[in-house]
Amino acid sequence: MASTEETVVGEAPGGLSKEKLLELLRAMLLSRRFEEKTAESYQMGKIGGFCHLYIGQEAVAAGAIGALREDDYVITAYRDHAQALVRGMSPNSVMSELYGRIDGCSRGAGGSMHMFDKSVNFMGGHGIVGTHLPIATGVGYAIRYRQTDQVCLCFFGDSVVNGGPFHEAFNMTAKWELPVIYIVENNSYGMGTDIDRVAAVDELFTRACAYAGKRAEQVDGQDVLAVYAAVERAAERARTEKRPTFIEAQTYRYLGHSMSDPAHGVSRTREEVAEERERDPINTFVDKLTDAGVLTDDDVEAMDKEIIDEVEAAAEFAEASPVPGPEEIYAHVYSDEYRGGPDGRDAWR
Repeated sequence: MASTEETVVGEAPGGLSKEKLLELLRAMLLSRRFEEKTAESYQMGKIGGFCHLYIGQEAVAAGAIGALREDDYVITAYRDHAQALVRGMSPNSVMSELYGRIDGCSRGAGGSMHMFDKSVNFMGGHGIVGTHLPIATGVGYAIRYRQTDQVCLCFFGDSVVNGGPFHEAFNMTAKWELPVIYIVENNSYGMGTDIDRVAAVDELFTRACAYAGKRAEQVDGQDVLAVYAAVERAAERARTEKRPTFIEAQTYRYLGHSMSDPAHGVSRTREEVAEERERDPINTFVDKLTDAGVLTDDDVEAMDKEIIDEVEAAAEFAEASPVPGPEEIYAHVYSDEYRGGPDGRDAWR
């Protein structure tokens, strides 16, 4: 959570405090190490179903969510592990959900694509492409109805801008002046299709100009400080002007669309991925922090080891968590309470 009470350290990057800078770095490292462990567990058969990893895009989740308050809302698509962790969900809860165990955030019923935790206002990962954008609009309307100054941050992928829900949701959000921040994570590929093959205009933020005008912008999604600053501006606008913002974060994922897809193919060559790794968001941020004297290489190594241990412990916790029993099949499907029907028969409340 952004704070104005922290002590700023000299010429720290972005003008942020040391505490905030380390918070952003830790969020990215936790996301990376967690996803690496997830890939390992999936390949060992401990995780089943669909599984979409976030490796390479960590600066978007860390920077965007890092600029929010604790009472703001976050909603995202199915590539949701990093957002869940950065928002404050425990690695134990997220890993257990991936394992399909009872200690998962949805008691093992949701799996990879459906992380959810009301306690931190994380309104879920959603599996159907683009359909959570109208839900974000609904959250924005609820904020307006309650007359609070919260915001809703909505993540989605680049292919969504070619679908109807994007235009319908953003038009309604703009017309009603709702405090929603839409952030498209443009990693250049919808599944395995290069965006240039399917989009007439590849600068996606221009799609939203019809609804947002100058409140639509493009940002380097591999620069956590640039993302942080963009969302901080958008959040201030949402709180004071009650108006939405559209942000295109240009990023890149190093792996295939999901664990079942190859990392490379006709469109994505090894050379392209290797070139993109040259601007790895974690490595470039570490370089900035060490060059500015915010931390040393030993500090980074210690933080990384601590996080690796935390992730390993989460995997062990998930392994030990019980498998849901048969009684869980109908949990949260029907009410446990009955009332008499008009003809005297029992009816579900």
